[in-house]
Amino acid sequence: MNPSSFQSDRPDSPDADVDLTPDDLLRVFHDQTRGPIPVGSAERPVELDGLVRRQYDLDPAGHFAMVESPDGLGDDPDAVIARVRDFFAERGQRVEWKTYDYDEPADLGELLVAAGFVREDDEALVLGEAAPLAAQTIDLPDGVVVRAADGFDDFVRMRTMSETVWGGQHAWVTESLYPDWVARPGSMDVVVVEESREGPVLCAARGEYDASGFTGLWGGSTLPEWRGRGLYRATLLHRARLGLDRGKEFVRVDASPDSEPILRRLGLHRVATTTPYVFDPAA
Repeated sequence: MNPSSFQSDRPDSPDADVDLTPDDLLRVFHDQTRGPIPVGSAERPVELDGLVRRQYDLDPAGHFAMVESPDGLGDDPDAVIARVRDFFAERGQRVEWKTYDYDEPADLGELLVAAGFVREDDEALVLGEAAPLAAQTIDLPDGVVVRAADGFDDFVRMRTMSETVWGGQHAWVTESLYPDWVARPGSMDVVVVEESREGPVLCAARGEYDASGFTGLWGGSTLPEWRGRGLYRATLLHRARLGLDRGKEFVRVDASPDSEPILRRLGLHRVATTTPYVFDPAA
């Protein structure tokens, strides 16, 4: 179902003193986040290929390339998908086509797989209002603090934590995320949880901002020995507050099965399913 077809007697203004339903939240999300064409940058342009939007690092060695099609694919979806695939194949660049379960055509996922994209794990699109989330409190273990990252050393420590949690090399933290944070300070807050600046980062996450009223709550890795002690929840509350400071009245998360129950206990709502499909010319 397309959110633009949702019918609701609730006011459109997010300032209204009304609790928004999941359908209301999805409609606001679609109208504010997916509907408008985003503004790119010189290094990461947004281009239209018919109804498809592609945004990618101009440097093919970059870590970011994303495709979305919130307006559908028109009369010949196979041709559109093949054109997008071939564009990134010629660049030698890995790309993710981000889909939502209400996207059209209804068999979009099957068409992508037939064209050589690989389906990755489903995630829950979880939305909510920022103020009730920010108003909550949590008791962290003694000596543990949550704060916004403020320099390169924090990103080096975050990379070490991420590689410990997930294995392999996570150069993107220092080579992509850090330069992006420096270049676009209005677009991102990165949050770390630690016992001291000299010790390891125990948990890290980021909040990202665009022209919409949403704070995107991304990441949330925690060292294994520190899980289940409220660190991830603390980053959620902290990022909601940072977003409110920037005028962002809503939050969004693409949640894994592990994080979705935490988010729902905090009062957020699952409103849809999002599934990435990846094409990697090097695979």
